[in-house]
Amino acid sequence: MRGILKKIFDGNERQLKELRPTVDQIETFEKDFESLSDVDLKNKTTELKQRVENGETLDDVMVEAYAVVREASKRVLNMRPFPVQLMGAIVLHGGNIAEMKTGEGKTLASTLPAYLNALSGSGVHIITVNEYLADRDAKDMSELFEFLGMTVGLNVSGLTKEEKRKAYEADITYGTNNEFGFDYLRDNMVLYKEQMVQRPLNFAIIDEVDSILIDEARTPLIISGSARKSASLYQQANSFVRGLKREQDFSYDEKTKGVQLTEEGITKAESFFNIDNLFDLKHVTLTHHINQALKAHASMHRDTDYVIEEEQVVIVDQFTGRLMKGRRYSDGLHQAIEAKEGLQIQNESMTLASITFQNFFRMYNKLSGMTGTAKTEEEEFRNIYNMDVVAIPTNKPIIRDDRPDLIFKTMDGKFKAVIEDIKSRHEAGQPVLVGTVAVETSEVISALLKKRGVPHNVLNAKNHYREADIIENAGEPKAVTIATNMAGRGTDIKLGNGVKALGGLAVIGTERHESRRIDNQLRGRSGRQGDPGVTQFYLSMEDDLMRRFGSDNMKAVMDRFKMDDAQPIESKMVSKAVESAQKRVEGNNFDARKNVLSYDDVLREQREIIYQQRYDVIDSENLKDIVLNMIETVVENQVELHTQEEDNAKWELDGLTEYIHANLVESEYLTRSDLSDQSPEELISLIMAKVKEKYDVKEQDMGEERMREFEKVILLRVVDTKWMDHIDQMDQLRQGIHLRAYAQNNPLNEYRMEGFNMFESMVQSINEDVARYVMKAQVRENLQRQEVAKNATAVSGDDGKKTKKKQPFVKSDTIGRNDPCPCGSGKKYKHCHGK
Repeated sequence: MRGILKKIFDGNERQLKELRPTVDQIETFEKDFESLSDVDLKNKTTELKQRVENGETLDDVMVEAYAVVREASKRVLNMRPFPVQLMGAIVLHGGNIAEMKTGEGKTLASTLPAYLNALSGSGVHIITVNEYLADRDAKDMSELFEFLGMTVGLNVSGLTKEEKRKAYEADITYGTNNEFGFDYLRDNMVLYKEQMVQRPLNFAIIDEVDSILIDEARTPLIISGSARKSASLYQQANSFVRGLKREQDFSYDEKTKGVQLTEEGITKAESFFNIDNLFDLKHVTLTHHINQALKAHASMHRDTDYVIEEEQVVIVDQFTGRLMKGRRYSDGLHQAIEAKEGLQIQNESMTLASITFQNFFRMYNKLSGMTGTAKTEEEEFRNIYNMDVVAIPTNKPIIRDDRPDLIFKTMDGKFKAVIEDIKSRHEAGQPVLVGTVAVETSEVISALLKKRGVPHNVLNAKNHYREADIIENAGEPKAVTIATNMAGRGTDIKLGNGVKALGGLAVIGTERHESRRIDNQLRGRSGRQGDPGVTQFYLSMEDDLMRRFGSDNMKAVMDRFKMDDAQPIESKMVSKAVESAQKRVEGNNFDARKNVLSYDDVLREQREIIYQQRYDVIDSENLKDIVLNMIETVVENQVELHTQEEDNAKWELDGLTEYIHANLVESEYLTRSDLSDQSPEELISLIMAKVKEKYDVKEQDMGEERMREFEKVILLRVVDTKWMDHIDQMDQLRQGIHLRAYAQNNPLNEYRMEGFNMFESMVQSINEDVARYVMKAQVRENLQRQEVAKNATAVSGDDGKKTKKKQPFVKSDTIGRNDPCPCGSGKKYKHCHGK
């Protein structure tokens, strides 16, 4: 009965049932295509491209295209995609997620939809979590694609613009999520259209899609510039916090990782810094530094949250265990950790451009992904990305033995049991993969194994450069591999000779991760392609997850029954409690990611407007009409501002005249008396007529070609300067908006409204500056487009606050003290370079 109900109500089974007839259709082409010569098979690409150009859709040609790739794969790679891989390929083409277990051939499955969608000529991006996998997959699959007449590009860091452009022009481009995102941001900072490297974003296949779209969704990609700030306050705050005692001077919440001073701590702070009231407005900066120093000491742990490498604080990704070089904690936390560790404190920086992975990948016309673990996050994929998750069955049945969790009273007892298990399996010749949540744990296990004389490899953030080599050999007889959550993601562990007879790969988990996906991923390292295997998780009541979610009752029961450290229990109740805790954490994390996206959506709308305006500027041959429209908007605003009174005798025409003379045209074009006895509409027409008259004179003096370039120089400079200031202001607004909740206001609504008002002000300011510079600026001989941001750095993660350097300029003609400074700062010359 249960099986019948499952078939009726299981949406996944229904989706698989719908895929099978298409798979059967692909299979029917096999015999016909086997009889084709290599030349005839290759010519199928030209034929299919022609059919698409003539109006057939990709769906129309999918079955035949997949049959072509399958036959080519057999000839070139000596691999024949299984029916389950064809299912995965159909799911990917549909813009959904194929959940395919480890070892089921995701890389080969991705070649089919990549080839099919490349037929349109719009490009396909295959995105991986690291450059090693991108390079490996591009090399492994390029032979197949090139046999079929497709070009393959590899987009990794360190390439020149020309090399990147060539990679993007290829039919199929491999690369990492970071590099594709940064290229998008950099393309929207270029000064010439020819400097752009990306084509419009068409279709992406994301490998390990849960890692990229879920685990990294809260981390924005940022291009930043540095700023000078004093390091002394970080050091002072660190000196103060070092002497504080937990509970007495500050409290720490394990669940939220929140930390704050107690009354006694506040008194000590006021005494230490010699101030009367720590919460006086003038001490806001000091309070912030103290809070960040507290956080650095109480909740950020060395070798768990970060490692020290080459005198640098390097963040460890909590989901993958990888080192996140170049990424920095935001809002001064990174500097607080540097002070804590006695390292040189790096400068904070200013955000010049940013985007979240969520909003970047939603810009593709079609998005798909594959992973071994996605079902637990199906709701998020559907809500945020409009992608369904389809669990593809394995080619061979899974015969792995997933054993119930063993729960110990203390961590010491758990580790002793883990070591005994590893040692006995090693002596029997069975390979063992030990999974740990933190770098610290992997080193504890390693030290214990050394004492027992068990040879082993450690794969964590400290030696990730040997990752592929270690993982590839982890299935050899007697191999013992200790790995953090990264566990060679994307690399299969193949069993050595005789290992199947020994029971296959044994996976030992030393604690549960807060995400069920990560646990499932660790389990999935064993039992690939129908191989035998065994998995066992060891837990203790002192594990982080257990402590955070109420293990006190269970520990009390163990004490009551006088259970010792060496005696584990197998309890369905505890296992359910752990899973319940994991679901709660996953729910909290989903809410947090949704919250980040809600805020970034406000900036996304603004970003798209500005980036489109920027593109129009660098793509247009003639900006005269655009500039004149901007000037007219300024004139309309000024006329409205100075003619608000119903009685026109009270209009502020003197002020209007002064504004026009200072920003648009001189007195020889328009005087105060010219403005008398006019309606607002007539005033606008009169002023614009004089503006156009001067504009034409300026164009004659400069020459049409130089005038067109002059317009571009001004527009790009103003838009870039204002936009970067706006991003920084929005960042600052975001940092403090949560305080509005105390006034019973919804912080997101407040952020949305204030962000809109700030954007409107920025657009108005852009119009005013463009009008002023175009009409008033003296053109120098070296008329060149200049980058507003110099020495920009791409970093993954929020980088804190910063200030911009003024741009250098060459002084030629005499500049009036009240004229706008030619450096483009927007200030008067006397307040800027004229000091």
